[in-house]
Amino acid sequence: MDEYSRFVDWDKMDVSSQSQDTKELTCTDLHELKQLARQGYWAKNHSLRAKVYHKLISNIPCRTVTPDANVYRDIVVKIIGKRNSSSLPLPEFVDNSLIPTYCLNAEGVGAVRKIILCIANQFPDISFCPALPSVIALLLHYSKDEAECFEQVCRILACNDPSKRLIDQTFLAFESSCMTFGDLVNKYCQAAHKLMVAVSEDVLEVYSDWQRWLFGELPMAYIARIFDVFLVEGYKVLYRVALALLKFFHKVRAGQPMESDSIQQDIRAFVRDIAKSVSPERLLEKAFAIRLFSRKEIQLLQMANEKALQQKGITVKQKSVFCVVFLRQNVHLAVHAENFKSEIVSVKEMRDIWSWIPERFALCQPLLLFTTLEHGCSLSRFYSHSEGHEPTLLLIKTTAKEVCGAYLSTDWSERRRGGNKLSFFGTGECFVFRLQPEVERYEWVIIKHPELASTGSETENHAQPASSTLSSSSIPSDPSDRLSPFLAARHFNLPSKTASMFMAGSSECIIVGGGDGQALYLDADLNHGRTSHCNTFNNQPLCSESFQISILEVWGFRD
Repeated sequence: MDEYSRFVDWDKMDVSSQSQDTKELTCTDLHELKQLARQGYWAKNHSLRAKVYHKLISNIPCRTVTPDANVYRDIVVKIIGKRNSSSLPLPEFVDNSLIPTYCLNAEGVGAVRKIILCIANQFPDISFCPALPSVIALLLHYSKDEAECFEQVCRILACNDPSKRLIDQTFLAFESSCMTFGDLVNKYCQAAHKLMVAVSEDVLEVYSDWQRWLFGELPMAYIARIFDVFLVEGYKVLYRVALALLKFFHKVRAGQPMESDSIQQDIRAFVRDIAKSVSPERLLEKAFAIRLFSRKEIQLLQMANEKALQQKGITVKQKSVFCVVFLRQNVHLAVHAENFKSEIVSVKEMRDIWSWIPERFALCQPLLLFTTLEHGCSLSRFYSHSEGHEPTLLLIKTTAKEVCGAYLSTDWSERRRGGNKLSFFGTGECFVFRLQPEVERYEWVIIKHPELASTGSETENHAQPASSTLSSSSIPSDPSDRLSPFLAARHFNLPSKTASMFMAGSSECIIVGGGDGQALYLDADLNHGRTSHCNTFNNQPLCSESFQISILEVWGFRD
């Protein structure tokens, strides 16, 4: 076929989709490259794709000393010798049971293992890299020889551009990416997330498979199209595609009985057989239709998750077994029936709430900080018991038996920054919810409806109906100015204007809200409250427009 066919078994490749038209890629503009990659400009020409891969990878900024093809030729004889590579044990940082072969011939299958062993020799710092075999196998389809493939993979691994994340190479990076993916699913795939919570005892165990879906289960035609875009746009593309896979899984399997005893196995099987229901073009179209946060925002969320893991002392995988140690505690353990007692919610209801909170805090157990039954209906006592804790959970039961609440990401002491004025603070991870009479979670308005963040006036009208003390200048007119709608500004030493606004407190009242047009107001005596509901989003009110509080509780998070 061409000079890049040495390792390809053409009987396995879909030759009908390949074009023999002579094409060249001369553009260097990043925006134009993105468009061409998404459109599949080089996807149907094997030789052109090989040349584009070589060009894109050659432009990756790398460490000064990065192993190249000559290094491979020098070390492969010493490491492999005359032994059969299939008989040699692979390094612990890859899963020996998951080595994709795609459309490789016998020589190519053996070459994957040889390259992995040589990379282990040259990159001793790699401790966990489950995506590596897939990347090597894929690039072998578009390489002239093993040495060229080795050099390209090394350049990807040795990338030293801090803004250009490519492949996870440590357990900490991998596990924090799983937590980040779980957070994104919680925001963007709520229907699928609800299903995962219902059928799985450990949600993060399911989400920890997200890279396996891409670099292990997807057929060759799909991962190649994803890799086309990945080399141009980076890591964020992987999150997009994994979210799209989960959305399609939920859509196709909705209402159908599980095919196995494990939702993990069902998703894997769906991804393996995805050609039956979704084309590569449709998958990418769905992925890029998701209004995902910016690369900077996702990077900050990943940093927060890494920090949470480091604080837990979990930075390496256990060596006694290969399987990943999943860090989200089973909600049945985090909210244990024997240790949990609330006068407002049941154990099951608290477990439902726990499935909504960010992954890094789902590692913790609930800790009761304040209850009106014990501490009385005093706003000053509410503050004194709640301050110093971040995040917190507010639960309210009304005299009409309604139950609602809010997840509050920021310490209530932040209210003092506004002096005597009622000023808003908080982050985009905040949300309000209702448990009785029906369960409903209300997303923060700027997250679920980003089009409302385009102007300050719109944000004030919908997300902060009671923030009359705020000037329009205090709200960034461009949502991109808000470096992370997830995280508190103080976590990253960002200017205060980058913090989102969801909570407000003074000596006279508490205001929580903004989610889907919902806002909750509590008077100073903690006996009365009212809600504000915007009909724009066609949802049910949080609770009665005016209500009397029967019980109020504040919960913290205990390690």
